[in-house]
Amino acid sequence: MLNVPTPVRVFLCTVATDMRKSFSGLHGLIVETLRQDPLSGDWFVFLNRRRDRLKVMTWEQDGFAIWYKQLQRGTFALPAGEGDSVRLSSRELALLLTGIDLKQTRPRKRYQRAG
Repeated sequence: MLNVPTPVRVFLCTVATDMRKSFSGLHGLIVETLRQDPLSGDWFVFLNRRRDRLKVMTWEQDGFAIWYKQLQRGTFALPAGEGDSVRLSSRELALLLTGIDLKQTRPRKRYQRAG
């Protein structure tokens, strides 16, 4: 299981991604489609058309890292959102990876510090 750090921004690309893409191809998607900085340390999540495969790419201090998951049965559920990307919390990414449909859940109210 992938441990998702709490203070990290996560961007889910809602456009189906060719899972043959590696570092350079995903870098291009981050820049062109998601319009984000690949060197920011944010996590970028990509799904294939059938949504049974998922890749996460991030920049660590000395290079890019990719984490890849292929489901043997079932699919990943896309959360509700518009556009080419959806911003997720680290908790939502963890739920997505474990098979929870984010459309059918809603978080309870909690205190959040402003700023």
